Amino acid sequence: MSLIDFFTPINVQEIRKEAGFLNSQLGSIITIYEQEFPDLEGVDIAIFGVADDRRAINNTGCASAADAFRKKFYHLHQGEHKINVVDLGNIQKGYEVSDTYAAVKAVVSELVKSNVLPIIIGGGQDLTYAQYMAYEKLEQRVDLVLIDPAFDLEEDSNEETDTTSRSYLNKIMLHQPNYLFNFSNIGYQSYFVNTESLKVLDKLLFDVYRLGAFSNKIEQSEPILRNADMISFDMGAIRSSNAFANRNAGPNGFYGEEACQMCRYAGMSDKLTSIGFYEFNPDLDQNGQTAILLSQMVWYFIDGFYGRKKDFPLQPKSAYVIYRTSLTADEHEVVFVKSKKSDRWWMQVPYPNTKSINERYHMVPCRYEDYQIAIDGELPDLWWRTYQKLI
Repeated sequence: MSLIDFFTPINVQEIRKEAGFLNSQLGSIITIYEQEFPDLEGVDIAIFGVADDRRAINNTGCASAADAFRKKFYHLHQGEHKINVVDLGNIQKGYEVSDTYAAVKAVVSELVKSNVLPIIIGGGQDLTYAQYMAYEKLEQRVDLVLIDPAFDLEEDSNEETDTTSRSYLNKIMLHQPNYLFNFSNIGYQSYFVNTESLKVLDKLLFDVYRLGAFSNKIEQSEPILRNADMISFDMGAIRSSNAFANRNAGPNGFYGEEACQMCRYAGMSDKLTSIGFYEFNPDLDQNGQTAILLSQMVWYFIDGFYGRKKDFPLQPKSAYVIYRTSLTADEHEVVFVKSKKSDRWWMQVPYPNTKSINERYHMVPCRYEDYQIAIDGELPDLWWRTYQKLI
């Protein structure tokens, strides 16, 4: 497949300042599709924009997000890591919205298959559906994490053309064949959420976390993000005082520095293979402040990516500390693994009725607090919910 057919090049002259880019700025370091399409051999990360906002409810204008983002991003300086990142340009909107989805699906699938991590700058958050569909082609089960103030579960007809930024999650959950293993929502705000939706997600054993759970403890998001295969970040999850350029922005939400920290956590996850940033609307931006924040979020994501520890518990055993805890109610034990490299924790959850000696356990990222719960003789809720999903 030739990816060049999906993209329009970037007019860098419109983005850089008159003096051009300094050697240390990303505009000089990232390989940009200006005239010649980048060679993806050996590339780690590929950024691309999607210029389609036709299904972005109450946020027309976010189709132009990518170039507004680039105007700020290219002028940031490279961090301490040497990077190998390309900018592929923009996917323009198709004749139908479904054509745009097909293009995003094909591009994400091809990049992930080539071991290149795509960073998508949308466009409406309905594009998450296309991002997710890329994994169908890869025949891979998916752990999906949304950073979103609401659950985008509004019902519509069964036609793909009706998928919107407020119904795409419903489409994902109802899609057959079902290859969604787990769904987590970070930062929902209760007054935006139907209590029936909460009950449904709980019955499905999905994990949802209120905004207040991360107040002054954003580090609580790290194990959730570490467990994701793909992430969709709605810029509306950030409070309007920090990210005004979204017609659905509200007074409450994450602070800008918290959004940057979550992006760094996401980048550090060895498991993550794609991320999308959606709903940034340049038409509403004041002095480019939201564009600056988004560019900093992507900068932190890339910094986290190049700070990956590659410490998912495998071999050698000497790189990890094993903790065994006994439960009060019975003779079972819960086993935890701690990385000596990063001090991050995982919990072993046995596969039910497994016959394979090579895959006896599912390793789920967890917090130190889960270990403390087990020390007290109680079974962590994360263990039980994960076990139920494995049945």
